[in-house]
Amino acid sequence: MVLPLEGIKVIDFTGVQAGPACTQMLAWYGADVLKVERPGVGDVTRHQLQDIPNLDALYFTMLNSNKKSMELDTKTAEGKKILEQLIRGADVLVENFAPGALDRMGFTWERIQELNPRLVFGSVKGFSEESPYADLKVYENVAQCAGGAASTTGFWDGPPTISAAALGDSNTGMHLLIGILTALLHREKTGKGQKVAVSMQDAVLNLCRVKLRDQERLEHVGYLEEYPQYPKTPFGDAVPRGGNAGGGGQPGWVLKCKGWESDPNAYIYFTIQEQNWPRTAEAIGHPEWAKDPAYATARARQPHIFDIFAEIERWLADKTKHEAVEILRKYEVPCAPVLSMKEIAYDPALRASGSIVEVDQEKRGKYLTVGSPVKFSSFKPDITGAPLLGEHTDEVLAGLGYGADAIARLHKDKVV
Repeated sequence: MVLPLEGIKVIDFTGVQAGPACTQMLAWYGADVLKVERPGVGDVTRHQLQDIPNLDALYFTMLNSNKKSMELDTKTAEGKKILEQLIRGADVLVENFAPGALDRMGFTWERIQELNPRLVFGSVKGFSEESPYADLKVYENVAQCAGGAASTTGFWDGPPTISAAALGDSNTGMHLLIGILTALLHREKTGKGQKVAVSMQDAVLNLCRVKLRDQERLEHVGYLEEYPQYPKTPFGDAVPRGGNAGGGGQPGWVLKCKGWESDPNAYIYFTIQEQNWPRTAEAIGHPEWAKDPAYATARARQPHIFDIFAEIERWLADKTKHEAVEILRKYEVPCAPVLSMKEIAYDPALRASGSIVEVDQEKRGKYLTVGSPVKFSSFKPDITGAPLLGEHTDEVLAGLGYGADAIARLHKDKVV
């Protein structure tokens, strides 16, 4: 099986999540990804939140599958020389160091271009170079706050809330992946590499575009008719938090199902789709609502939307979330069960599709991880275990022309 990125050599100078998420997908699709790590230390996530003592943490293994690992001290003269050799032979270099760190190493973008004009240089930062916060160190939740997600998440009578989804980290990595692949295609036309930069703030904002839409609407009309606050509660000058309301103009809410008293995930998300209202009313046992002036249109329903949701919950009271969805799907009601992470982990369909996979890693053995969220008709990525720290150091050095004695000396001098 020929993978589309075979032959593409990637230097992975990233740590934690945003950068590794990007380079992992490059590796899944066939690129030769070399993770360059500090000797004896490696990516900090190797040691964070360990579930088994003295083994690489799942935090690391789930973001670094299909890669190689090389230990290299780039602060030494010989370490810099080796890195220069790697850059000359690479197609892509990806980094997510703190602002200015790579420059201080002596590897500015200008220097990298001198070494390899065809190289695509991918960079993740918390904020863009133009931002007044460009020098700030950023983590996931910081990015969610700076990108607009937190201010619009949660309930209107509570504080801003962080999403469990990695909107700042993995999402930024996906955006960088798009940029790198675009730059590689551009190189095919021009023969030249380029710098591709993505800020975590920008990546979060890109996923919040409907909230930016709502900000403009609010400034024009003074209210947002699809939000639960309308029409009873006055709106301020910024988009409020909308609880579990949908953002597309179709009212929806998380509703209790049978067993909610003991199961924190015995809920479904129920959407009242405007064009499907007659069938929705029939599904929940109120066919008369289809023509009742108090219910027949979205505008008529909005003032008492929570009374409608309460009535739907009464209909759900004797049905499990899965039973409810089986009934509602026949009426084409947009809905889904609230699946716990345990249910996700053991979902047979997700495993069959390769979205959840079991892989082997030396020492750890089998562990569960995510597979490719993108499905292809011509190939299916083979997800393999994450590398041990420095597992491929000698192999890489030999490929650069170092003999056994030279490699032994580099180990002795702690360059590698």
